[in-house]
Amino acid sequence: MDIMKQTTSSRILAVLVLSSTLSGGCTRSIEVMPSAAMSTDTAPTSIASTERVPLILDQVKVSQNGAPQNPSTELDRRLLGSLQSLKLFSHLSLAEQGSLADNEKAITAHVTIDDAIDSHPGEAAWKGFAIGTSMFLLAPVMDFHYDYGTHLTLELERWDGTVKTYQAESSGTARYNLFSASPSMIAELKGHVMEAGITDLMNQLVKDATFYNASSAPMTERTIHSVSVKSKRRGPAALSVSTSAPVKSR
Repeated sequence: MDIMKQTTSSRILAVLVLSSTLSGGCTRSIEVMPSAAMSTDTAPTSIASTERVPLILDQVKVSQNGAPQNPSTELDRRLLGSLQSLKLFSHLSLAEQGSLADNEKAITAHVTIDDAIDSHPGEAAWKGFAIGTSMFLLAPVMDFHYDYGTHLTLELERWDGTVKTYQAESSGTARYNLFSASPSMIAELKGHVMEAGITDLMNQLVKDATFYNASSAPMTERTIHSVSVKSKRRGPAALSVSTSAPVKSR
């Protein structure tokens, strides 16, 4: 009888310990550290509708720990949405969606994103061994963390060939215990860090609003060359080249 009571008590104690471990272990936190140069006092700026020109997102390059990655359509939409919210451009599109008419002023955007990820696998392996040998009793007090940082570069090329370059950095850390680890937590961390970096870029860009006015620069002047070649039947070939005056945009 005493043995049965002891067995029952042991089982109850084991359940309580396991419940405490699971409830205490399911904790997590996310810390995001935006660029130190990020300004929060940027005054709202926009361009009059008559002065706005289209923006074309030409190329997005993404790398992760130095290895090239394929950009996602979600990333394209996030970038275009952030640019559209500035109210600096008449409309936005991707390069593959079509070309503009001749002599139409436009801004061409190039984006480069360099991600750095450190999940601390060696440390996690050691902690996993320690937790395994202690039957998970240490799980609630052992801290795991996943570091993610990104460096963003935005190049905007005006219709006259002038280029403006903006850069931003953001990083963050996800801290969690054994039972709270999940792919959604990592995705949430990356989302917050990327949003902080894009916000920094937009704050920098809006300060140069007047640079993107349609009247800020004329179209690039082009010189038309005409070439005529006389027939060889009439003697030695003669080549004449005439150059017309530069054609100015309206």
